[in-house]
Amino acid sequence: MSATAASQPQSPQSDGAPEPGGARSPRVIQSEATTEIPVHLLFRDDPDDTTGVPLSPAVVRRRQGTGEQPRAPRRTAPAPAVAASLAAVHAEPAGRPVPDVDPALVERRARVLPGIVGVLGGCAGVAGCALSLWWAGALPEPAARLAGLPGYGGAGLGAAQWASLAGSGALGLFGFGGLARGRVGRAWVLGLFGRYRGTVRRTGLLWVNPLLLRRRVDVRLRHWRSEPMAAVDRCGVGLRVVVLVVWRVKDTARATLAVEDHQEYLRQCVEATTARVLSRLPADAFHDEAPTLRDAEAVGAALTRALAADAGAVGIEVFSVQPTRIEYAPEVAAVMQRRRVAALDARHRDTVLTSVVDSVEDTVTRLTTRGLVELDDYERKALVKDLTVAFYTGHGEHR
Repeated sequence: MSATAASQPQSPQSDGAPEPGGARSPRVIQSEATTEIPVHLLFRDDPDDTTGVPLSPAVVRRRQGTGEQPRAPRRTAPAPAVAASLAAVHAEPAGRPVPDVDPALVERRARVLPGIVGVLGGCAGVAGCALSLWWAGALPEPAARLAGLPGYGGAGLGAAQWASLAGSGALGLFGFGGLARGRVGRAWVLGLFGRYRGTVRRTGLLWVNPLLLRRRVDVRLRHWRSEPMAAVDRCGVGLRVVVLVVWRVKDTARATLAVEDHQEYLRQCVEATTARVLSRLPADAFHDEAPTLRDAEAVGAALTRALAADAGAVGIEVFSVQPTRIEYAPEVAAVMQRRRVAALDARHRDTVLTSVVDSVEDTVTRLTTRGLVELDDYERKALVKDLTVAFYTGHGEHR
């Protein structure tokens, strides 16, 4: 696509110079795909306005300095609003209370015995029962021959025999009934009549008092991917968020006794924390260079700190909370997508215009600095107009 700067017919004597009497022909920008646009709407041709006050030329001037040194980009400090937004996403309100539990409820090691003790005790109880029955004469003859006991008529079931039988039976029940198998990544929380008696984290065959109530707790490193949760950003726009939580049970006593269901408690905390943290920033900043929820690292760090503070009170250790998906709610997704596309298109046009202006400035500066041409203000402005049209058209063809 090409564009030319056309003008009204001039006299042969003019040769592009201003006509006598100060009148100049109106210049226009003409393109094959667009209509003619009067140049005076974009540039000012007249060096003086109607009041007669001289105006500074609205053209590219020579750079200060020597040669053709490029201009260094100007760096500006972040605006106070941006800095405040960055601090807001990382800070947790100080006035929000943290859940409190019984400080005496802390995990401690329970007293258990090796499993061989239970096995020996159970075997001793079984042997005692057999001897008691043989003593009373109630042991069947095949069982006596199998046990290697001599023939005996028996003294009958008296008080002594019943006491021996009861004691041996209790020993056997306690010995075999207290056997437990400890597994890697599992723990037993023990309680007796509602009182916490300790936690067993050992592995292998163990003997635990059979009178104690056992609660198995998974202490492995676990991860949980949430379902799409409803939330809103700082502007009140509806969102759908999915997060991945990596956690484990650190204090089994608090996770089991301080809350009814620690997994359900964690799920509710995740939902509340996500809604609270995401409401501090907008989902997108279409026209500003401001922090948004698209910074997954910053949002994940804020979610991790907030959730760790809530879940730590019940013995849950949170390692990371990472948002895997943050998208607009279905009812606003189409509108926000159009706004995002429009913002990207506007940013692209601004980038192209900046590139064109820089190219024009470099071209005019090199021509004048090297002495290739000598231009007055009018000729300089005309050259800037033509170069701007040519460079912008070139960018449009290669886009």
